[in-house]
Amino acid sequence: MAKSSIVLSFHSILLHQSDIHLLNGPYWLNDTIISFYFEYLEKKTFKNAKELLFVSPEVTQCIKMVQTDEIATFLEPLEVSKKQFVFFALNDNDTPDMAGGSHWSLLVYSKPEACFYHLDSSYVTNHKAAWELASHLIPYLSKGNINFVTKDCLQQSNGYDCGVYVLCNAERLAHHAHQTGQIASCEMLDKISPSAKRKEILNLVHKLAESE
Repeated sequence: MAKSSIVLSFHSILLHQSDIHLLNGPYWLNDTIISFYFEYLEKKTFKNAKELLFVSPEVTQCIKMVQTDEIATFLEPLEVSKKQFVFFALNDNDTPDMAGGSHWSLLVYSKPEACFYHLDSSYVTNHKAAWELASHLIPYLSKGNINFVTKDCLQQSNGYDCGVYVLCNAERLAHHAHQTGQIASCEMLDKISPSAKRKEILNLVHKLAESE
């Protein structure tokens, strides 16, 4: 299917009208929207927080599919060794070289705590995918032990807002990690309004497009 017209070029991300349409809901957010917001968090919101790294869904998908000794190809250009907290937007797509999947969750590596934290807004839907990715990354990230913790978070009330929850959870955890140097103590049960977040991102896209 042909792509619709380009609305915004932001660093390495191209947003098309068909991507923007997903923000109006009730639609599942695609890789491009999540990549855009991760890029925005890193380049704008947390531009002075050099200890944070936000890994795009596309790179995460590639990491899932390669051998351990090939992970460096994707993470070394991102200077992962200098980062303390690494955020992965994870979906349940197990098809190589293809965007897709049906559910998003958030996996965060905390170097100071030697721990992976998994936040899933649909109970344990992505637990297997998160555990497999964490297990795959551990030999590359550390010579020692790294724990895996399922962290409580708010649960979605429908089948399409998982991506919005990932973005909200990532932003909240990033603020907490930057301020406190840890993930564990962050309270994740504060109310989330998916419709408000969708509108916020939509307004952000239009504002950035106008300034181009």
